[in-house]
Amino acid sequence: MIASVMVAAIAAMPVCAVFVIALTGGTGDLQHIVATVLPRASLRTLLLVIMTGLCTCLFGIVTAWLVTSFRFPLRRLLSVALVLPLAIPSYIGAYTFVEFLDFTGPVQSLYRSLLGFQSARDYWFFDVRSLGGAVLIMASVLYPYVYLACRSSFLMQGRTAGDVARTLGSGPLRTMLRVQLPMARPAIVIGLTLVTMETLNDIGAVEYLGVNTLTFSIYDTWLNRGSLPGAAQLALVLLGFVAVLMAIERLARRRQRFSASRTTGLVHDQLRPRLKGPAAWLALLACALPVALGFLLPFLMLVSYALRRLDLIYDPRLIKALVNSVTVSGAAALATVVIGFLLAYAARTETQRLAGAAGRLASLGYGMPGTVLAIGVLIPLAHFDNALDGVMRSHFGLSTGLLLSGTGFAIFYACTVRFLTMAEGTVEAGFQKLSPHLDMAARTLGRNRLQTLIGVLLPNMRPALLTAGLFVFVESMKELSATILLRPFNFNTLATLIYEDASRAQIENASIASLIVVLVGLVPVILVSRSLER
Repeated sequence: MIASVMVAAIAAMPVCAVFVIALTGGTGDLQHIVATVLPRASLRTLLLVIMTGLCTCLFGIVTAWLVTSFRFPLRRLLSVALVLPLAIPSYIGAYTFVEFLDFTGPVQSLYRSLLGFQSARDYWFFDVRSLGGAVLIMASVLYPYVYLACRSSFLMQGRTAGDVARTLGSGPLRTMLRVQLPMARPAIVIGLTLVTMETLNDIGAVEYLGVNTLTFSIYDTWLNRGSLPGAAQLALVLLGFVAVLMAIERLARRRQRFSASRTTGLVHDQLRPRLKGPAAWLALLACALPVALGFLLPFLMLVSYALRRLDLIYDPRLIKALVNSVTVSGAAALATVVIGFLLAYAARTETQRLAGAAGRLASLGYGMPGTVLAIGVLIPLAHFDNALDGVMRSHFGLSTGLLLSGTGFAIFYACTVRFLTMAEGTVEAGFQKLSPHLDMAARTLGRNRLQTLIGVLLPNMRPALLTAGLFVFVESMKELSATILLRPFNFNTLATLIYEDASRAQIENASIASLIVVLVGLVPVILVSRSLER
């Protein structure tokens, strides 16, 4: 119990640090921020969140309904492929979309050659470096959150409710809108919450596309304007967005109850009506288009660029960034699995409310965007380093330097705090599959609590622990928002290496690093797809 409370306090420290920095900062920065930065950044953030949410709902709900309710060509393949865009980080999606749709890209080049245009002044074309472009890119790579939630909900509903509606004269579309969709509302809200958190967390895509959201404003205020208190005050505004979002999510799920029978929840192919003619091809197109935009386009662009720059495979910068990424991500995965197991085990064995409260406190990090988390992590670590250096200088005449804030430890700490919820949730789900009677049976056979834990629970929990570690490892490999602010001098991960090359308009040089990140991200995506299909 004491250990879980200490872990929760360490995980919650960045949140407290942001509040302290913001509240102790001067009012001069606040007045400037309120007058010049906050109105535009808040409006753009709100528009980006709303428009991205609407687009992801359109993509996710329609595709989930089609693959769970009907049979049409390539349905099985597309039901798995629709999850693949989750392997594409939003910043990599932005880089490839710009290369594809920009003036020098293949689309506009073909357009000019077909119609005989000579310059950009001769015609109008969609500007991908805009708010609309950011919405298109975000929705293309984030819609699987809504798709996965809706697909699971539609499968759990079974066919009973839909069959009853159809016997009363309701068509498939009306049945979906009036029966299936209201029943899936809690799942949709959960998926939208994840989409919104990822949208608020993004910094690489919005900066590259020129959309100054609150997240980018925090980065700009801290590094370019040199105002840490101002950045912390903006961070509080962003945390307010997250708090409102989580409150809406809980309110939407309040009093929602749903019970699914396994016999009615299983929907076999032979029970699904087969679409024929134009309807079948429209369903195929509706499911194939999101996959093409969210995965095939970025992936094929990266492959084509990587084939031109195979000489970079042995580039020392790439090898060093890969080693740094694997080291930090592996350490974060191990730490989150151990801590998540500790918290979940305490909640399982302890009857006190303090154990559950410790788990909820430790889960605050996932709701914090990376830029906010970076502020909360760096300042306490820097204070500790300076205090330790002062003590060592005064007593021993030695300088310890920046042991924590000046090394990869800061990135490891941020990733651990941010993705602890993911590991804990996976481990807790694994514990829920194990009956409490296992513990009781082991105790009646003479095993103490430690022996029960090592000999009984851990072997049964191995799949959940490995899954949790894999998820955290992949997410840490892709993390950019916190890493770009916390990395020490001459320390690159794959994500920051991609960011640096893209900032210098050298997308081809970043292609191999981007492919590594995408291929690593495909592993958990494929596992999730296969488990859903089974």
